[in-house]
Amino acid sequence: MANWFRSILLKSVVLAGLTWLPGYVLAAEDTETSGLLEENPVIEPRVARPEVDESKIDTENFELTAFTGFISVEDFGTSNVVGARLAFHVSELFYFEASAGQTTVGKTSYERLSGSVNLLTEDERDLSYYNVAIGFNVLPGEAFVTKNMAFNTAFYLIAGMGSTEFAGDERRTINYGFGYRLLATDWLAIHADMRDHVFDMELLGEKKSTHNIEMSVGISMFF
Repeated sequence: MANWFRSILLKSVVLAGLTWLPGYVLAAEDTETSGLLEENPVIEPRVARPEVDESKIDTENFELTAFTGFISVEDFGTSNVVGARLAFHVSELFYFEASAGQTTVGKTSYERLSGSVNLLTEDERDLSYYNVAIGFNVLPGEAFVTKNMAFNTAFYLIAGMGSTEFAGDERRTINYGFGYRLLATDWLAIHADMRDHVFDMELLGEKKSTHNIEMSVGISMFF
């Protein structure tokens, strides 16, 4: 009986050893393999990180613009206009602007046809305006000149109000329009604008609201 019991016990120990040993060997191999992978990864990623040099507006928020172009004063033809604008950029989205311009209008078609009638004196033909407005950059983007050269740009909307001095009188004026800005450097920009100056006129009899379209180009600097 004792011999039989020892035989059963010995067989149990051998069987347990055979069951436990493969698991131990596999665990040891997994640990060794994991350590080798950590020291020598199979794949070494080599990602090229390009250096990005993005042009930005100068850190200053004021922009001074000198512009010239043409303005079509209703009933008085088209004349050259010059002026200046000062803008304060509150954020990348919107800005405030004050502007002033000056032109000298020609004769109306009635004056040209009559030959001797002059509705205005020479001084009264000088037109000057000033206004304040708010602008919104609605389509900021980039203009690519070459594959590796691009300029920051923005399409903007603007509207405001002010006053126009013309024909010996001050006329309350509403102005609105749109423009395109291209940043040549971080402090120099080029503008193209179209604006409508709306004010009342009664020189030819009945009082009416006139639309006076201005188209201009300008150069501005940030400071």
